[in-house]
Parts: sequence; structure tokens; C-alpha cells
Amino acid sequence: MAPGKPLTRDPDVLDTWFSSGLWPIGTLGWPEQTEELQKYFPTSVLVTGQDILFFWVARMMMMQLAVVEEIPFREVYLHGLVRDAKGKKMSKSLGNVIDPLEIIDEYGADALRFTNAAMASLGGVLKLDTQRIAGYRNFTTKLWNACRFAEMNGVWEGHSTSAPPRPQATVNRWIIAETARVRETVDAALAEYRFNDAASALYAFVWGRVCDWYVEFAKPLLDGEDAAETRATMAWVLDQCMILLHPFMPFVTEELWGLTGRRDTLCAHADWPDHGAELADPDAMREMRWVISLIETIRSARSQLRVPVGLKLNMVQLDLDAAGQAALARNQALVMRLARIASLEQAAALPRGSITVTVEGGSFGLPLEGVIDIAAERARLEKTAEKARKELGGIEGRLRNPKFRASAPEEVVTETEDRADVLREDIARLDKALEQLAAA
Repeated sequence: MAPGKPLTRDPDVLDTWFSSGLWPIGTLGWPEQTEELQKYFPTSVLVTGQDILFFWVARMMMMQLAVVEEIPFREVYLHGLVRDAKGKKMSKSLGNVIDPLEIIDEYGADALRFTNAAMASLGGVLKLDTQRIAGYRNFTTKLWNACRFAEMNGVWEGHSTSAPPRPQATVNRWIIAETARVRETVDAALAEYRFNDAASALYAFVWGRVCDWYVEFAKPLLDGEDAAETRATMAWVLDQCMILLHPFMPFVTEELWGLTGRRDTLCAHADWPDHGAELADPDAMREMRWVISLIETIRSARSQLRVPVGLKLNMVQLDLDAAGQAALARNQALVMRLARIASLEQAAALPRGSITVTVEGGSFGLPLEGVIDIAAERARLEKTAEKARKELGGIEGRLRNPKFRASAPEEVVTETEDRADVLREDIARLDKALEQLAAA
């Protein structure tokens, strides 16, 4: 301080961390006893980054206790920090900064938002990878196409979706039960701040159950005697998808909500579903799980053995328990259509040149003689499996080496472990295909 020049504190300046500590009440008009302060303080949850726990969160807690003698929030959710695809902190000097506006321009805001939610594990680091964002953009497209298909088939015409329908067809009963189950899963995850679990459950349900399976199952039903109940069911299920997805993907769901059906409110204002156990249908779920398992097993065998995609195969039923026979009788048309089966007959033994397809409670045979060169296919699979085993052996040797784990960057070790997992899965599939060909 220069002689004769006294300095005074500017009355409009407050220490940064001191003022930040007063944020819960300062933003609501304190020290005046405002209406906002009475209504919104204390709050229930604070959501913030883990890196400012002691810089800000602890200061807010202590300051409120000192000033108004109240805890400002009961729970604190610490989200992970967003880093680049390799887990490194974003830095301009490293050149790994991802501009969210550029990501939104290329992939859409919903895709970026859903990626963040799907990767927001408690205490974890969010590695932002454009490939994952692109995947969730495809998820958005999948939902859009399902709604477009439904609208083209008059699904929302004349149907109220406020209450779940009570259909008779097993397929419709199954998807309603699946919808109720995913709602319970999402609610449980959100209550515990496991946003990644909620997002993953919705992704698996909407893409896997609704778009991949139910829409395909429903196509023949829309032209049959169950058409009316199928339209009502599909309208209700897709509405539930939009409502449950809205917190994660608000833009596309609000757009679809406005384009489908006659709405009395915005999707954002729609009532959150509360259906649950009353919609459970164990019989329908068990039956459709069996049907899906059979179709997936046939498709997998066709793919592994490189059977032409458009070619329809004959299939023989070798043995099947009573539950399987009942499920097949009710859903044979769906199985044959989606697995591309031309005919289905019963047989006491496996025909020559056939592979076995096993499911719970029984087995089937797919005659491949004349369809593929079985000897050449067996040789190809053996060669591919041997190559994969050789690569896996080298990778496992590296992973067992303590020097590799100690000296290699963390992302390199992780990529090596991931590659080993992929190879193990590939080898398992190849071995299964060879096992199937062994009897042919």
C-alpha cells in the first residue's frame, strides 16, 4: 500500500468460494425471507461433478449449516467426468477436445444425450466415443422407423392409449408384459441414480424387443383376425416407449408424439407409467422366449455356415416336449417366416447332410446337403478357428507378462483385453458350428 493511499474493499466483490458456498440460499433471495426461499430450500438432490466435491459441495454444506443451520440437500449425485475415447482428459494442447455442438450437428442432440446417460455409471469416467454416438443415432432412427411403420398401418387410428389393452394373442400379451417389466426396471434404476442401467434397459427393450421382434411378429397379425387388438397393442406399446425414453431423448420423442395419434398434451406432460405386476404374463413370456430362441438359433446356424440369406430351408422336428409342441403349434407361421423355413416335418432320425439345432425341450434338423459344400465349409471353419486360437495365444501370453501390464499405457492394456474377449467369443461360435457340422 502506498503511503497516503488507503485501500478499501469493493462492496460488490465477494470471494469466489465464499459466494459459491452461499449458492443454495443466495440464489433464492437470502437474507430476505422470500417466497422462493421458503418453497425451494432445502432441496433434495444436488447433481455435480466429482472433481468439485471439496471445492464447492463441502463448502455449500458447511456454509448453510453455519448461516441458516440447515442441510441444503440430502443427497449428492457425483457424475463422472467426460473424457476422450481413450479416457484421457480433454485438452486443447493434446488436440483431443470434442466440441458438443459439432457432435450435435453430425449425430443429433438426442444421440449425444443418450450416450452420456448410457455411460454414466456411478463413479466412472465417461469415455466419449463418436462410434458409440453414431450407434445411438441409429437407435433414434430405429424408433422413428417403427413409429412410421405403425402409422402407415393405421395403428393410432381410433385407439386410446391411456390404458393398456387386454389382448388374446400370445404375441400381444407378451409385449405388454415386457413393457411392464422394463418400466419397473427403469424406475428402480432411476431411483438409485443408475442412469446407465435405465438407458441400457430401454435400449435393449425398444430395439431388441419392440423394433426387432414385436414389429416383425405383428406384420402377419395386422392382416389377420387379431388385427384390431394388434393395432391397439402396438399403439400403446410405442406410446410407452416414447414416454419412457423422453427423459433420455426428448427431441425425437416429442416430435414423434406430435406426429402420431391425436394428443391432448405434450409428451413432456404425459403421465409417467405406473403399470407393473398386474400386467405380468409368465406363460406368454415363457412361450415367446422359446420362439425367439428357436429363431435366433436357426439364424445363427445359417450365418455361421454361410447359407444364402434369401434361401429357404427345409426343417425336420426330431424330438420336442409338450410345452415346445404347444408353443410351436401356436407360432409355427412366425418361426417359418422369420427363420426362412420352407417346410417343417417330423422325423425319427437326422437326414443325411443335416445339422442339429437344439432348443429347450427338443431339437430340430436342417438338411444342408446340396445347399452348401459341407466338407469345404468344415475346412474353412477349422482354418478360421485355428487362426483365432493362434492369435488368442499370443495375446494371452502378453497379458500374462507383468512387464507388459506395468509398462503399456492403460488404454493399450484395455484394448488387448477386449481383443482377447472378442477372440474367445469367435472361437466359441466356430466350435459350435463345427460341432453342428460333425454329424452332417
